[in-house]
Amino acid sequence: DECARYLFPDRDDVDKLIIGGFCSIGSGASFIMAGNQGHRHDWASSFPFFYMQEEPAFSRALDAFQRAGDTVIGNDVWIGSEAMIMPGIKIGDGAVIGSRSLVTKDVEPYAIIGGNPAKQIKKRFSDEEISLLMEMEWWNWPLDKIKTAMPLLCSSNIFGLHKYWREFAV
Repeated sequence: DECARYLFPDRDDVDKLIIGGFCSIGSGASFIMAGNQGHRHDWASSFPFFYMQEEPAFSRALDAFQRAGDTVIGNDVWIGSEAMIMPGIKIGDGAVIGSRSLVTKDVEPYAIIGGNPAKQIKKRFSDEEISLLMEMEWWNWPLDKIKTAMPLLCSSNIFGLHKYWREFAV
């Protein structure tokens, strides 16, 4: 609500798009929301008759809408240009999504994924380094600590960054 004036009140009957801090989202990236958008692939027809109630023949149609759950983008995520994120996806902290990727499954923290459908290409760091990054949650640090750590944040020295964090976090 603090992002926009006169934002429509929160609703609990719709899926939300939640984006963490320090994310980079490329031009043309899209987030598909609204669950299954009224289409049921397990019914004889996937057509959303329910949304055309003005047609008398459709008056007994059932509402096929199903929520997918919130789409959650973690912190420090880089989403490439024209990537498409499907409904209800969870993208872990530090993940990188390649340009024009179609993300149909949840993404682990610090994974690099790409393709259609998107698949993991590799991890950005070793499992040990990822654990340290997840423990530190640098995106939640006060700005003065981020400022001091900038040379480490702009490097691949995860162990040095963790040492710095331990010194001020204690």
